[in-house]
Amino acid sequence: MRKSRFTESQILAILSEGEAGLAVVEVCRKHGISSATYYQWKSKYAGMSANELKRVKELDAENARLKRMYADLALENAAIKDVLSRKFVTPIARRAAVQIMVDEHHLSRVRACQAVGLPRSALYKPTTDRAAKDAPVIDAINVMLEKRPRWGFWKCFDRLRQDGHGWNHKRVYRVYCAMRLNLKRKVRRRVLTRERQPLLASSELNRVWALDFMRDTLYDGRPFRTLNVIDEGNREALRIECGTSIPSSRVVRVLEQLVEMFGRPEAIRLDNGPELTVEAFVDWAEKNGVKLLFIQPGKPNQNAFIERFNRSFRQEVLDAWLFNAISEVQTAADDWLTDYNEYRPHDSLGNVPPVVFKPRVFNQEVSTSGLST
Repeated sequence: MRKSRFTESQILAILSEGEAGLAVVEVCRKHGISSATYYQWKSKYAGMSANELKRVKELDAENARLKRMYADLALENAAIKDVLSRKFVTPIARRAAVQIMVDEHHLSRVRACQAVGLPRSALYKPTTDRAAKDAPVIDAINVMLEKRPRWGFWKCFDRLRQDGHGWNHKRVYRVYCAMRLNLKRKVRRRVLTRERQPLLASSELNRVWALDFMRDTLYDGRPFRTLNVIDEGNREALRIECGTSIPSSRVVRVLEQLVEMFGRPEAIRLDNGPELTVEAFVDWAEKNGVKLLFIQPGKPNQNAFIERFNRSFRQEVLDAWLFNAISEVQTAADDWLTDYNEYRPHDSLGNVPPVVFKPRVFNQEVSTSGLST
């Protein structure tokens, strides 16, 4: 409970000024309080003396402390009941919990059983030794798997039935799993089949854009990602978007901003990441008439232009600096992007920057961002 900056006597003095005929607005302005505070004090403390007001405030503080204590105890009790009532708590563990409550906390068996959700009949029921009861099943399985260690469960069970054992499959499977003999299944991994896309250096701008993700971590270990977009026509970097999470909706939003600024590309070269194969992104590309050139899985060299850009960005920015926040990464990426496009010489472009090699003309009919040549 937040302590008021006014004492009891000061609150009563303020209320007495209002009762004496001074306007409430003037009283509030004089003492720097709001009208809501004045009327709240009036409803609670009007007609009281200083001692009575002090006693009321002490009672309010005590009630608030008791409410917090009750809330904490209620949450703790609910959490204990929730944990003890979960499926993974076996009857053996419940009986052990009851015994601890009875021996250490001196609760009655009835109350302890109610707390852990265990019937009293289960508490007094004699326990059975599962290992001794399942010893014949364990011995039979061990004898069988001693010479045939690669047999699975069903082959073992069928052989046991043929040998004359009448155990049902549920009991045999329980023992089989308790012995940790269940073999890992080999599931064939589905790999997307893509046609190989020719990697040709375009001579025109907005013919093919290249897009890819990068991952790194902040100084405190939190991961972040970057979305890099370049134009293959002049290797100009269009955007480096940084964030802890870049889902497909954010990718679509970034591309819409780039289309508004630079115009619509004819195609985008990209990999098979989940953000780029979802229905929302594919529908956006189809709606805007953009062809998606998916590379083959496991073949990053088919998107070599963006991969070369990623190497430069990692060496000159991500590996060169330590960042404490995403905003710092975005600022460094924006500064490096300007330097990369306007100042840094490119070997493949005749040792000139991208904007010098092939300047971009912003068409006002296409771009609504207000940029011009």
